[in-house]
Amino acid sequence: MGGCAGSRRRLSDSEGEETVPEPRLPLLDRQSAHWKNAVGFWLLGLCNNFSYVVMLSAAHDILSHERTSGNQSHAVLLADILPTLVIKLLAPLGLHLLPYSPRVLVSGICAAGSFVLVAFSHSVGTSLCGVVLASISSGLGEVTFLSLTAFYPRAVISWWSSGTGGAGLLGALSYLGLTQAGLSPQHTLLSMLGVPAVLLASYFLLLTSPEPQDPGGEEEAESAARQPLIGTEAPESKPGSSSSLSFQERWTVFKGLLWYIVPLVVVYFAEYFINQGLFELLFFRNTSLSHAQQYRWYQMLYQAGVFASRSSLRCCQIRFTWALALLQCLNLVFLLADVWFGFLPSIYLVFLIVLYEGLLGGAAYVNTFHNIALETSDEHREFAMAATCISDTLGISLSGLLALPLHDFLCQLS
Repeated sequence: MGGCAGSRRRLSDSEGEETVPEPRLPLLDRQSAHWKNAVGFWLLGLCNNFSYVVMLSAAHDILSHERTSGNQSHAVLLADILPTLVIKLLAPLGLHLLPYSPRVLVSGICAAGSFVLVAFSHSVGTSLCGVVLASISSGLGEVTFLSLTAFYPRAVISWWSSGTGGAGLLGALSYLGLTQAGLSPQHTLLSMLGVPAVLLASYFLLLTSPEPQDPGGEEEAESAARQPLIGTEAPESKPGSSSSLSFQERWTVFKGLLWYIVPLVVVYFAEYFINQGLFELLFFRNTSLSHAQQYRWYQMLYQAGVFASRSSLRCCQIRFTWALALLQCLNLVFLLADVWFGFLPSIYLVFLIVLYEGLLGGAAYVNTFHNIALETSDEHREFAMAATCISDTLGISLSGLLALPLHDFLCQLS
């Protein structure tokens, strides 16, 4: 941000010398830097997850045209989860120490490649490669940009989280809207190649330099903090980053992070168990909505809840995320009981529960990373952000292992 105190100059007159403070740089410039970083991180969150959501929806469309079997649908889920899981597992081991700019470039190129591959796909294998590229882009991007927040004011975590929440809502709606308007899936995907370009522009042109080049000069510091990242020293070369941590220090920090990681894993396990295993089984016949329309409403309300709560940090901060994990588990038990016994009389009650489910999940995500930013030292924060990224993907992976077999079992009973 560069909100440094103004430098001081000395003036001489006939009676001696006095020290007179120079005026601070205009408040408008400091506010401009703040909003550049805020909008930049919001766009990074949006674009990082937007490409993933849109591409995955398109891949399912193409696979359906290929008349895929259930095993191939499961292959889509594996291609979706495994690359991200591997990337996030590598993050605490040193992936986060690689230079930021090349990582951002790789993320953007993979996102664009996923669009192109799926757009021109004529086989299941090509579509799955597109899913893999989107997964690499999303996982690498999340590790990179959350680590990058360690060098900026903590408020950017809220903006990043809000952008990722908006991606789920806007990504699915934009793909659905364009295809419903008459565009083919191929042309819809190709029209979205601008999204990776916006991601790269947000990082290289919009974000300001996270730290001044010359910390000894206050006026130069404030000026440097307003410069875009292109042509400036990248954050990876700064002293005091997590590159100086020994393995023992990282292990000690990681053990402390378990207080934050475990509840976030539980939250994501419960909500994706609901999403993957129960949504299709929560079917009401006493409504004008078809089965497919009910499912789409569940997904939209869930994404709306996630977006609202990931954008709520300025209004509501939650210290004990274990409470959110408990409430999400109660949601799972309640909806599982309804699938089994069918006691809820109206779909609108399920709509409220699904919206509430999204609110809990989004709140757990943004508050977990905000609490880590507050309670870790500057030296450990970059590593802590990268290491905690594994939480959501691990929870989703574990839920898939149990939810999909349970879903198939319940379908056989019905």
